Amino acid sequence: MNILVLGGGGREHALAWAIKQNPKCDRLIVAPGNAGIAALAECARLDILNPAEVVDFCAENAVDFVVIGPEAPLAAGVADALDASGISVFGPSAAAARLEASKSFTKAICDACGAPTAAWARFDAAEPARAYIQAQGAPIVVKADGLAAGKGVIVAMTEAEALAAVDDIFGGAFGDAGASVVIEEFMQGEEASFFVLSDERDVLAVGTAQDHKRVGEGDTGPNTGGMGAYSPAPILTQTVADQVMAEIIRPTIAEMARRGTPFRGVLYAGLMIDGGRARLVEYNVRFGDPEAQVLMMRLGGQILDLMMAAAEGRLAGMQVNWAQDHALCVVMAAKGYPGDYEKGSVIGGLAALPESARQMLFHAGTAMQDGAVVASGGRVLCATARGDSLAQARDGAYALVDAVDWPEGFFRRDIGWRALD
Repeated sequence: MNILVLGGGGREHALAWAIKQNPKCDRLIVAPGNAGIAALAECARLDILNPAEVVDFCAENAVDFVVIGPEAPLAAGVADALDASGISVFGPSAAAARLEASKSFTKAICDACGAPTAAWARFDAAEPARAYIQAQGAPIVVKADGLAAGKGVIVAMTEAEALAAVDDIFGGAFGDAGASVVIEEFMQGEEASFFVLSDERDVLAVGTAQDHKRVGEGDTGPNTGGMGAYSPAPILTQTVADQVMAEIIRPTIAEMARRGTPFRGVLYAGLMIDGGRARLVEYNVRFGDPEAQVLMMRLGGQILDLMMAAAEGRLAGMQVNWAQDHALCVVMAAKGYPGDYEKGSVIGGLAALPESARQMLFHAGTAMQDGAVVASGGRVLCATARGDSLAQARDGAYALVDAVDWPEGFFRRDIGWRALD
């Protein structure tokens, strides 16, 4: 079959790598792709935010199945257009994608179905938001309501930080995503990520992971799109996972169906776990990045069968075949990220790196320029490895990092520290 993956980051490289291992995949196209993806798939120039253009491309290339990687095409209605054209697609409708596109929408869903989450309030102007913060005190969490590429969340430990965050968001720091803000109670505990597939009726858990959002070691500095991840997340025990499915995931899926916007695709629940119980931090409606890298390393080619089952309403009776192992990913980013950074620096040492089911360097923000691989984004490379233990996976990932010749990049040396400690 002919498969199209939309996106060009580390998540899409990992998805393409896993899909390619499945014998059902005859032709694999990724749009737009990147320098690493080009080594295993065809890369296509395509406006992935234009539903009509994506549909036409699929018709011209006899595409049988589409996997939508990032959130923006989902919010733009690409899955709706493909579905209406009779093309099988993995990803929710634009209406269902509001679970990520609008934080206040998700909060309203939680309130309606009784899913445990933080107390919250939404504001369309700065002054009422500032007054709310002054009344509540700190620590407190300030979020741009819309899509902000994983960067629109400020965990303010002081009132001054929270007030500054409100001013920044309404001042345009996150563009249209900051037309309104959601202010939430600060939740104590440890964060983890829980991934399920849904076919609008049934749900199937497909993995757990823990991300490292802060840019600096020891979880310091501003939030980023993610500086590393590992899977599985030890804090997400079977008892906690059962609670999450019963109190958060299944009620959400039921509420979405009740509203006439059933959810189909991957639902990624960011959780705060304290005292053996989880509360929802937020939903994403696509695989995380860099969580996808560690999940795909552990899932391999079966992920294609699972995504097709979700897209076609066949999840009942499906199961995930897990290897009893661990995976860890270290993100290499351009110096200055998540602030201003330079593009175009040459990355060396890549040709000698291993590429196997145990070690892979996934590309996130790379391009080919004059025959060389250059950095083209903030998060640039994702060194990922599997191991029989998390320590073994960590050592394999950092061996890849240390073999890369890129003075303009930086990374954290403590990925996995919570579980390893």
